[in-house]
Amino acid sequence: MPRPEPAAWRFEAIGTAWQIDTAEPLAQDTAAAVTTRIDEFDAVWSRFRPDSVVSRIAVDGGAWVFDEDSRALLDLYVELHEVSDGAVTPLVGRTLSDLGYDDTYSLRAVAEPAAVPAWESFDWAYPTLFAREPLLIDVGAAGKGHLVDLVAEVLSEHGVQQFTIDASGDLLHRRAEPLRVALEHPGDATRAIGVAELPAGRALCASATNRRAWGNGLHHVLDGRTGRPTRDIVATWVVAGSGLLADGLATAHFLTDPARLMSRFDHEFVRMHADGRVEWSPDFPGEVFS
Repeated sequence: MPRPEPAAWRFEAIGTAWQIDTAEPLAQDTAAAVTTRIDEFDAVWSRFRPDSVVSRIAVDGGAWVFDEDSRALLDLYVELHEVSDGAVTPLVGRTLSDLGYDDTYSLRAVAEPAAVPAWESFDWAYPTLFAREPLLIDVGAAGKGHLVDLVAEVLSEHGVQQFTIDASGDLLHRRAEPLRVALEHPGDATRAIGVAELPAGRALCASATNRRAWGNGLHHVLDGRTGRPTRDIVATWVVAGSGLLADGLATAHFLTDPARLMSRFDHEFVRMHADGRVEWSPDFPGEVFS
């Protein structure tokens, strides 16, 4: 007897397309719980809405208490900042906004974009973040992957144990069969530079400088040390045990020696240079076309 086709729930959230594949359509209360969880995350972390917590920190600074769900996200930023010598930081929000990636998506840079604030301008010790000045925090380097993990928790709590979540390139796979995913060439969407074979329980996150690019060489991946877009790496793919880690490391691989990241975090990666060279870790699950 042939297997039934999986159900696919497609929707828009946090400004991007989502798809959740399950064996059967999600119950209405489960779908509602997913939507609520995404809205709760957005209300804290979106720098594109004036009523969010991070938008209020950008105005007022001071001390803010975060819930347990935020702990892993901010703790990872602390680690990535350290291992990247300051290149990865959540304090790039104002600079990104001034470069044109602002709350209206103007894609027009101001004459003198703000410098990235010093790391010492805030303290993070769970559950309190203290901003010594108004800071526009941006968690785009790892936030979507973290939200994928939070959505997975909601599904599990509602008895859904086998699923695949795809948040526009941030994937978490929890089905028995491996998931085959093409690694899209950043310069040509009709080509792939390889294929990942994603096993159950693993996440795959991809990032590319062509995804959010505008103006004269501007894109969304900034080096926190310079406040300017990266130039050498144009695309990354990371497989890890969580969406949070895979997403954060997909950004870190634009900015950091892979050996440093491999020695500290359990993951596999592929990354492509602007000149077309491709690097990958020995145990990457899949194939890279040489």
